[in-house]
Amino acid sequence: MNAHRPAPDDAGVMTPPHPLRRPGAGDGTRYVRMMVNLTAMIGGPLFLLTVILHPARDGHDIAAHAQWYAFTHSMEAVSLLVQAICLAGVLALGMRELGSRGLAALYTALAGTMLWFGLIVFDGGHNPVTAKYAPDLVHTSQDIDVEGGIIVLTANIVFPLGYVLLALLLNRYGQRVTGLLLGFGGVVYAIGGTVALFGFGPHSMVTSVVEIIGAAPYAVGYVLLGRRFARAS
Repeated sequence: MNAHRPAPDDAGVMTPPHPLRRPGAGDGTRYVRMMVNLTAMIGGPLFLLTVILHPARDGHDIAAHAQWYAFTHSMEAVSLLVQAICLAGVLALGMRELGSRGLAALYTALAGTMLWFGLIVFDGGHNPVTAKYAPDLVHTSQDIDVEGGIIVLTANIVFPLGYVLLALLLNRYGQRVTGLLLGFGGVVYAIGGTVALFGFGPHSMVTSVVEIIGAAPYAVGYVLLGRRFARAS
């Protein structure tokens, strides 16, 4: 039976898909499940911590604290890379049972995470340099060139889309809360990181507040995702 399709029971009633299978320790997936759990437990909370510790976003403050700005973005990039490893593990565990739509959702979430990783790396390297010679341009539309615009636009489309699709996938397999946390958190965080930033300007605290509101459930969602696979035995 395909895991991604409802199937009639003996009474002819359509039943929902079975919960996402957590393979047992004897089927060769034990270390993959351990990796998924470990990376989820590290990637989610570390991501939230870096968002909370994010320094002020206006160019003058960035110029005054360039090393701290670069450090927090480096750590955020590391957390996203760890999350990508987690998603790759989930993808490997579900390769045979998720079906084309489920795999597409995971691939999109993985691609979005890596694109946001690229955006954070670009942000952490570009803005401290710009802040040294043109602080008033930092985090404004005047500082976006073609290459930077492509990175920002692509990441802001694929990242939230990927986590919405992942949320729908997890909901179909009985992980409604985990999916809701990841989907809601991913979308709100992305809105804070770009829409709120350019809408309210780099001096506003709205961006930080919105990002934290999104990053908190997003991080918890990763923890729950890791625990789901860790409980398999």
